[in-house]
Amino acid sequence: MNVDFNKMDGLVPAIVQDALTGKILMQGYMNEEALEKTKETGMVTFFSRSKNRLWTKGETSGNFMELVSILVDCDGDSFLIKANPKGPVCHTGADTCFAEFNDSKTGFIDQLRAIIKDRKNNPSEKSYTASLFAKGINKIAQKVGEEAVEIVIEAKDDNKELFLGEAADLLFHYLILLEAKGYELDEVMQVLIDRHKK
Repeated sequence: MNVDFNKMDGLVPAIVQDALTGKILMQGYMNEEALEKTKETGMVTFFSRSKNRLWTKGETSGNFMELVSILVDCDGDSFLIKANPKGPVCHTGADTCFAEFNDSKTGFIDQLRAIIKDRKNNPSEKSYTASLFAKGINKIAQKVGEEAVEIVIEAKDDNKELFLGEAADLLFHYLILLEAKGYELDEVMQVLIDRHKK
C-alpha cells in the first residue's frame, strides 16, 4: 500500500463500508499503527483524536467491525475499509453514524453472482451450480421454469418458510440462467430503470 501519512500530520481518513450491504457506516482516522493493528487483528482500529490513542471499534460496546478489505484511493491519502459490523456502529445505537438503517441484504446478490460466475469458469465435480452449467442452457431454463411453478404453488398457501425457500430457489436459478446466457443483472436493472423513466 502506497499511503501518504504526511498530508494530515500522520492521520489518514478511513471510511468504513458494510461489506455485505454497501452502506457507509462511519468515518474515522488511521495512523500507521492503527492500520497495522487493523491488519494484524482483523478488527477495524482507528487513532482516536479525542482520546489520543489507538481505539478498536467495539472495544467498549462489543460491536466490533471485522475487516474484509482495505482499499486506498488514487491519491494515497484516504482508505475505504470494507467490514462486517457486529452490531450497531454509532455510539448513539444507530446502525450507522449517518442515521441510516443498515438492514438490506440485497448486496449479497453481487457476491452470489460472483460465486456463480466462478462456478461456471472454474467448475468442480462437487458443485451443483457447475453441474447445471455442464448440462447446458436447456436444463438451466427448465430448472427456472420448475422453480417458477413451485413458487406459484406456494403462493397459494400461507407457509412463509416454504414460500421464501421457493423464492430463493427461483432467484438463484434465474441468476444462473443470466450467467449462462452471458447477460448481467445490471442489464436487467437498466431495463427496469428505463421503464421507470417513461
